[in-house]
Amino acid sequence: MQERPFLTASWRDLLMVNWAVPPALLMPYVPRGVVLDPWEGRHWMSLVGFRFLDTRIGGVRIPFHQEFCEVNLRFYVGRLVAGEWRRGVVFLRELVARRAVTALARWCYHENYLTLPMRAAVSNTPDACEVEYGWRSRSGWSTLAARSTAPWEDAGPEAKFITEHFWGYSRQRDGATREYRVDHPMWRVRLPESLRVEGAFEETYGENFAQHLRRAPDSAFVADGSAVSVFAGTRLGDHL
Repeated sequence: MQERPFLTASWRDLLMVNWAVPPALLMPYVPRGVVLDPWEGRHWMSLVGFRFLDTRIGGVRIPFHQEFCEVNLRFYVGRLVAGEWRRGVVFLRELVARRAVTALARWCYHENYLTLPMRAAVSNTPDACEVEYGWRSRSGWSTLAARSTAPWEDAGPEAKFITEHFWGYSRQRDGATREYRVDHPMWRVRLPESLRVEGAFEETYGENFAQHLRRAPDSAFVADGSAVSVFAGTRLGDHL
């Protein structure tokens, strides 16, 4: 019998900003049973802002929780299963404005969600797009924003690496690992002409990560997004 998704939604207007970072920064956060997944010999961390649209849990629309934005900080891992290399994502922190979303994600996946005031502004036409995501911590608003007049194009090698990770891995309270699948088609991307990444990142992510987020990123792009399905997944267990 085909597995039914736990969550379905449309992820749209993704702004993905990427830094190559030392593997020692990420190693303490690698769940049991997976390893860091480099691209071109470097290890990548991404700050991603996007919109959730038409969100459903088990096929059911939850009132007042169908549309919202999220900003997450993530890095990339992999696991070999029966000859298949499963490229996956580990989330260091996920920001949303909905307390119910935070509670559900923590309960079901033990993901590191945080509820903060957030805002989003998106303008998207065939000729140009502008996207801006913001979140407010103690010192005020932090911002992730870009403008692009480039045409949409198929993702190149780096953008494919960043976008085409179809597994999520989260460390559970007892040290085990949950593995879950995320399905979506290939996304198109635009390269931005202008980019703004600013804020009190140490308040949200800690100084170790903030020192990288404060420097110029190594790459960035806007992805159009698509419908997605997120599955409940399984516990890998203590045998790993």
